[in-house]
Order: sequence, then C-alpha cells, then structure tokens
Amino acid sequence: MRNKKNEWIYRLLVLPGLLFLIFFSYVPMFGIVIAFQRFMPARGILGSRFIGLANFQYMFELPNVGQVFANTVIIACSKIVLGIIVPVIFALLLSEVTNVLFKRVVQTIVYLPHFLSWVIIATIFKQMLALTGVINRIAMIFGSAPIHFLANGNWMRVIIIGTDIWKEFGFGTIVYLAAILAINPNLYEAAVIDGANRFQRILRITIPCIAPTIILMATLRLGSVLNAGFDQVFNMYNELVYNKIDIIDTFVYRVGLLQMQYGFSSAVGLFKSVISSILIVLSYYLAGKYANYRIF
Repeated sequence: MRNKKNEWIYRLLVLPGLLFLIFFSYVPMFGIVIAFQRFMPARGILGSRFIGLANFQYMFELPNVGQVFANTVIIACSKIVLGIIVPVIFALLLSEVTNVLFKRVVQTIVYLPHFLSWVIIATIFKQMLALTGVINRIAMIFGSAPIHFLANGNWMRVIIIGTDIWKEFGFGTIVYLAAILAINPNLYEAAVIDGANRFQRILRITIPCIAPTIILMATLRLGSVLNAGFDQVFNMYNELVYNKIDIIDTFVYRVGLLQMQYGFSSAVGLFKSVISSILIVLSYYLAGKYANYRIF
C-alpha cells in the first residue's frame, strides 16, 4: 500500500519527458496536412488550398524519385548488412586475444570514431580523397593516374558505405563482445577436451551462442531501411553524384527548403515515415519471435 501511495512521485518524474514527447513529437504531426495541400507560407496551413493526393501523384510521376528511393534502399541495406558482419568478425577476432591491455587499447581506438560528428569526418575524407589529396598523391608515386573519387558516383557510394562502417563498427563490436563474454566457459573447456581447435570452437560454440544477439540487432535495424544517414550524405555529396547517393532525406531537404516545394517534400517525407513505421512494427515482431525481445 505504501508503494502505491508513492507511485505519484514516479509519475511526476515521468511527466517532463512525457510533456516533451507530446509537444515536440505529437503536436507537430498536425503539419502532416501540408502533404495534402498546395502550401503557401503566407497563407499558413489553415489558408492553403487542399489538393488531396496530387502531391503523392506528382511524386510517383517524377523520373528521378525512383532512383532516390533505390539509392536509399541500396545504401541503407548495405550499411545494415556490413554493419552486422564487420563488428561480428572483429569481435570474434578480438575475443581470441589473450593480452588484456592490448584488447582494451584496440577496443578504445575502434570505438572513438563513434563520437566524431559527420562534419569532421566528411571534411577529413574529402581532403584525403581530393585530386590533390593524400590518396591520389600516393597513387601517383606508384605511377597511377589520379582518380576523381568525389565526382564518381560509384566510388562515392562505396565511400559513403565504407566510412559509415568505419565510424560505427566499434560500437557494434562492444555489443557482440559482451555477448561473447556471457558464454559459459565450461562449453569451451568441454570442446578442448573433445579435441576441438580454435576455429571449431568459434564455429560450433561462439557463433551459435551469440546468434540471438545477431538476430536481435539485425531485426531492430530493419526499421531503418529508409534511413540511409542524412548527416553523412549531406556533408559528403555534391551535384555530380546525385544519381548514385541522393537519398530521400537529402531529396526532401533540397526540394522542400531550397526549391520551396513544401507540400511535395512533405508528401515524400510522409510516405517514407509510413513505410518506416511498418518496418519498425515488423522488426519488433521478428525480434520478439526469433530473439525473444519485447518491450511490451
């Protein structure tokens, strides 16, 4: 009974976060109506003309919208797949290191890029990959012609995916290392007695034991299939590579803010949000079914 009387204290602690969520996440959703209007800033939401699904129809009629969605899916899926494979492999390799000091140093080094902003990282890599940058200077020493990395769409797509993996794989490594450390050491001792070598122990014990964690991380990232990383792409792309790395978020920014087509950009953003919501629900369903992960 005493705990129930004190419940109002805990509810009071939740109140600031709840109010923040309501005013900054739910109240602005009223602006969704812009997607169904020919929005004019001077007239406001209530004064702009309602045009129904015309913005969505225009979205599907544009020739470059399909390429934007394809770029988003390709880049995001590549990040998701490699963002799981690379940390798992690195965690497996690091778990086999017996020198504790070396392991901690390496773990810290690979984790540091996670805290850098994309503004800093994009500036560094753009300087390195420029025609007069370090990479091309080294290539020219060996007799190779300079490569226009920043003007080649195929190269830029690889750079976008690669730099994201480089920045974030250290964070994923920590998750998988924690899963590896939770494995019962008796399993490895029994495997050694049975004559299993190191590779067989990884294949037969480590990977199956961390499989639920891998499945969980994969399903939770399914909801971000249409989120290819606005901060990264915005800071690294240019007009010459729009056809390969222009994603939904940068397209909405460019059309909505720079070209002032507010209704159309809102329609694109709303379409993306609906698909992302469906994928998030699906990802949590799969996480609960295959990894026994549930929030509710």
